[in-house]
Amino acid sequence: MAGGVAVAANEGEQYHGKLTNFVILACMMAAMGGLIFGYDIGISGGVTSMEPFLKKFFHDVYIKMKEDKEVSNYCKFDSHLLTSFTSSLYVAGLFSSFLASSVTRAFGRKASILLGGANFLAGAALGGAASNIYMLILGRVLLGVGVGFANQAVPLYLSEMAPSKYRGGFNNSFQLSIGIGVLIANLVNYGTQKVKGGWGWRVSLAMAAVPASMLTLGALFLPDTPNSLIQRTNDHEKAKRMLQRVRGTNDVQAEFDDLILASEIAKSIKHPFKNILQRKYRPQLVMAIAIPFFQQVTGINVIAFYAPVLFRTIGLGESAALLSAVVTGAVGIATTALSMLIVDKVGRRRLLIFGGIQMFVTQMIVGGLIGTNLGDHGGVSKAIAFVILVMIGIYIAGFGLSWGPLGWLIPSEIFPLEIRSAGQSITVAVSFVFTFLIGQTFLSMLCHFKYGIFFFFGVWVAIMTTFVYFLLPETKNLPIEKMDRVWREHWFWKRIVGTENNVVTIK
Repeated sequence: MAGGVAVAANEGEQYHGKLTNFVILACMMAAMGGLIFGYDIGISGGVTSMEPFLKKFFHDVYIKMKEDKEVSNYCKFDSHLLTSFTSSLYVAGLFSSFLASSVTRAFGRKASILLGGANFLAGAALGGAASNIYMLILGRVLLGVGVGFANQAVPLYLSEMAPSKYRGGFNNSFQLSIGIGVLIANLVNYGTQKVKGGWGWRVSLAMAAVPASMLTLGALFLPDTPNSLIQRTNDHEKAKRMLQRVRGTNDVQAEFDDLILASEIAKSIKHPFKNILQRKYRPQLVMAIAIPFFQQVTGINVIAFYAPVLFRTIGLGESAALLSAVVTGAVGIATTALSMLIVDKVGRRRLLIFGGIQMFVTQMIVGGLIGTNLGDHGGVSKAIAFVILVMIGIYIAGFGLSWGPLGWLIPSEIFPLEIRSAGQSITVAVSFVFTFLIGQTFLSMLCHFKYGIFFFFGVWVAIMTTFVYFLLPETKNLPIEKMDRVWREHWFWKRIVGTENNVVTIK
């Protein structure tokens, strides 16, 4: 057995229920957790390309960009202090995601979402008011704590609330919210960059308080999931009433029995992080590490963080670079919305493989175009810059269709309840570790690898696509508390976990 115990009486059945307005509204509000993450990603890349911001906090970068004619195009923005500004958020997020696991398990998904919004609100206030680099980075740390809590709790909330046959679409709304946050941030940056007086960057940073306020206030009214209520309380009647309300039917006994059984297993485990190391949970542990790692080495956060910087590197002006980032952000939202509509019909594997091929091809083309047309000095022609922009747009479309939303969906749906909070924390922590490492090293890598940076990430995309083809089973339309069967039936993982299922009959 892997990933929990299935109930014999219910094996092979779909639970009863329908898609209710209650679930739609609750999930829409929870998905706002993605909005604060996306806004931060977009804002970071935008303000670090604004000259007044660089002049105030990163004067050496400003001097290199404006006055040093000898420095290579690829090295203008190479500054450890500048990358520390971007990456400090992810260090804070890394540590807070483990704390969030305990909060989510003990107090519920709602509590973690509320704490995430409150911390992000405080970070936005500090960032907007920053008068020195220390205030600026402390604000980033608070933003990181907020993102750590939100990223740990929101995907779990969405997966537990949604009916199994719609789970993929609902969970993908988290990535859609991230994309919307990035687009809003890019639009804000495009507007504030034109503010005379050089204080537009303050508006960009402070406006993070808007999505943070929406999430914090909304979280006050969110219902907790039936799974969490059963896990945290002995009031099974309250949990059953919530499940009936969520599913829009009184006929929920089969699903309720499975939730109680999963909760009993979860309560018997005192150390979930130690428990997840057991052999029977090996597939879930591998995916908890591999999927967020692969999501980061697609290179997408490089594009998201530094899109304006990249576009300035190839010769676009400040305003044109920010506008280009707006266009590519809109492409990401459109393809993520498409993924929401088709993921539960097409399946996770097909989208990951198709998107991987699309990203690989476009990265090879972009690397080749920059390598043959951009030297250490000067820029590229408008025609080449346009083709590069189009290729990056196609690359982002591939990510929005596949690794963007599915990198959050798959880990959130594969863990049994007894290790779910721990497993999601590992997923978020791995994501933050590699987001931090790539964010911290990218500008130096760009300086040393030059156009080869795109080939570097392209090779990783080829590796992850091969991994999916051979090692990731399809998880669409399967109830979340019965996910253990995909590992028992997989050609490789059944050798690790076995093919036998522990059968428990509920009287």
